[in-house]
Amino acid sequence: MTAETPKPISPWAPLYNRVFRTLWIASVASNIGSWMHEVGAGWLMTSLAPNPLMVALVQAATTAPVFLLALPAGALADIVDRRRYLITSQVWMLAMAATLGVLTLAGLTTAPLLLLFTFALGIGNAMMMPAWGAITPELVPRAELQAAIGLNSMGLNVARAVGPALAGVIVAAAGPGAVFVLNAVSFIAVIAALRHWQRPPTASGLPAERLAGAVRAGLRYARHSPELRAVLTRGVAFFVFASASWALLPLIVRQELHSGPGTYGLFLACLGLGAVAGALLLPHAHVRLSRDRIVAGATGLYALAMLALAHSGNVVAAGTAMLLIGVAWISVVSSLMTAAQTALPGWVRARGLALFWVVYMGGMAAGSALWGQVASWTGIPLALSVAAVGALVGIALTRSYRVGRHDVVDLSPSLFWPTPMMAGERESDRGPVMVTVEYRIDPAQTEAFARTMQQISRIRRRDGAFMWELFWDVEHPERMVECFMVESWHEHLRQHERVTVADRDILEQTRAFHRGSEPPKVTHLVAGKTRPAMTTRFPF
Repeated sequence: MTAETPKPISPWAPLYNRVFRTLWIASVASNIGSWMHEVGAGWLMTSLAPNPLMVALVQAATTAPVFLLALPAGALADIVDRRRYLITSQVWMLAMAATLGVLTLAGLTTAPLLLLFTFALGIGNAMMMPAWGAITPELVPRAELQAAIGLNSMGLNVARAVGPALAGVIVAAAGPGAVFVLNAVSFIAVIAALRHWQRPPTASGLPAERLAGAVRAGLRYARHSPELRAVLTRGVAFFVFASASWALLPLIVRQELHSGPGTYGLFLACLGLGAVAGALLLPHAHVRLSRDRIVAGATGLYALAMLALAHSGNVVAAGTAMLLIGVAWISVVSSLMTAAQTALPGWVRARGLALFWVVYMGGMAAGSALWGQVASWTGIPLALSVAAVGALVGIALTRSYRVGRHDVVDLSPSLFWPTPMMAGERESDRGPVMVTVEYRIDPAQTEAFARTMQQISRIRRRDGAFMWELFWDVEHPERMVECFMVESWHEHLRQHERVTVADRDILEQTRAFHRGSEPPKVTHLVAGKTRPAMTTRFPF
């Protein structure tokens, strides 16, 4: 009897969830407002300071905060209530956009003020992005996560196509100030939707992490998480080369096709239409293909579409290439984002997504500068061709970084590791803490046990340990001692909360090597002369 092929999840399934639907509609409206702001700010700068540097600084003021603040923003989103955090960021952006709009309508905006308020809006956006991505798994079932991320990506592309077009009409009719005011209004919808969402509180008896420690924990997790590193590596290999088509598209329209802004808007519309088509096709592809194959195949399609765009020679062929680029773009971005989501447990999700956004924005920014320079040396067609070949080479070089193997891993808290109790001053957060776990192993199984312990090492380091070693007793060959150190007592207690169901399975495999009726002996040693060591027995 053969297993039935699973039915694909409808790409619209998340929209049947009222909370997700409300937030999605509000976010599309807000993203349209953000794109309108970019057009209005760029146009206003051409009047206030009509030189290329000042106009370019408008875009820099929008994107620079992501590089500066994404990781701290992700840490904050993991250690405070994400709903309130998002509301605060939206209120900040509403205030900045409204103030800029009022100043512009009153004729008081100067070039430095425009850059300042645009940078302030960029700060709000950088603070919001990791948290917004992190709440998606809280809104939809795991089976609908791919569809939900596809809808979010589709919404971004719809906003990218609609926002500039609306901004052009409004700027022509009422000026940039009206665009800034409408952008401020768009944030009201998101605030209302977030206030309507009743997010269940997260229960923990520990104090919240401090910001610096939370940032370190996020970086440490990324360093010791092969799944997240695979997503980030594949992202770099794609975004650096894919950025060529985005960066050079205006020049293709003007210099290669000898056309104007109407054609440029048409190409953006083709890109958005392709993204919508890709989002609709992706659930069906996901049923038949692994995520690795989807990323590789979509990257190949993107490369071929870039080659077609480079040598199109006419608007119809170039528009068709942009449709294919839209399909490939959303397939890769949605697949990588879903892989990142499924690789991250809740306690570190926003920090991991912040790193993804840094790779995304950094790859696009660095790639745009790179391919712009290459195009100035070799011409636009050759630059796009080189970028396309680079994308194909990137598939081969990153083939070993698998991004689809952890979709079924259960990263929910297991509560498997009982919490130790400190004698004396229990509220004191002393450190560092050294933990030892004593195993009794059959000498014939030493090598197999050591191999299994390498997985334990990754778990300990990923969840907070800054040192880990496995020691062998030279006088008693059956005795092996695991030793790891954590920066503080509270951080060690957080390790207990961070053990996932998948980690529990690995811990149980390790426990199977231990001989004797008693479980492995665990000892906690806290730095300081007044604090005694604690010896307990835990069931792993």
